[in-house]
Amino acid sequence: MENVESCEFKNNILRNNIVSQVPPSAFYIPNFITEEEEQEIIKLVNKAPLPKWTQLSHRRLQNWGGIPHPKGMIAEEIPSWLKKYVDKVSELNVFEESKKPNHVLINEYLPGQGIMAHSDGPLFHPIVSTISCGSHTLLDFYERLDTEKVEKPPKYEFSLLIEPRSLLFLQKDLYQNYLHSIQERSNDVISTKKLKNMNQCSKKYSDQDILERSTRISLTIRHVPKVSKMKLKIGR
Repeated sequence: MENVESCEFKNNILRNNIVSQVPPSAFYIPNFITEEEEQEIIKLVNKAPLPKWTQLSHRRLQNWGGIPHPKGMIAEEIPSWLKKYVDKVSELNVFEESKKPNHVLINEYLPGQGIMAHSDGPLFHPIVSTISCGSHTLLDFYERLDTEKVEKPPKYEFSLLIEPRSLLFLQKDLYQNYLHSIQERSNDVISTKKLKNMNQCSKKYSDQDILERSTRISLTIRHVPKVSKMKLKIGR
């Protein structure tokens, strides 16, 4: 059982890193992992066997813990090198005890690659956490489309600067009522008006700074509620 001081320390981490300029709610924690941990993640992600990768048109990805499915995810054991970071995220107590993370989606983005505006959807508990490695990116947020007005493009609202080694939590209104995307470009121009987490970032940035992208590896750590009773074990 955790002691009171440990719980208070974790509460302070979240309290001090809430992004107050956006709808509820986002927590942005810079330098959540060390440079050594970042390099370990990148090395082990790249060592994964080729069949573990799924190649999409604009990026490639790996599923760990199983593949989410409306009929239920057939759970797979998450390897120890990755579970270490799942546990580190869980220890912040944002996820409820009964809804601890059981799935990790790893995305690789090369410079110029991105992802269209989307929501994480009903297959997941409505909390998403992401550890970023290798490069920054800008995460853009849009109001969710009214299903009766699908011809209307989503309205851009704001962006967050996601630095390497950071952890981002999205939940509540931001999960339910907003779409998020990453634009396909090789660099990003800092806009202090559009970026709402400047106060939480690890560095000081000036308006119109240009940040060049490199290869980014993201670990999206979530809870899949619907899991099949079957369970697969992967080789170590």
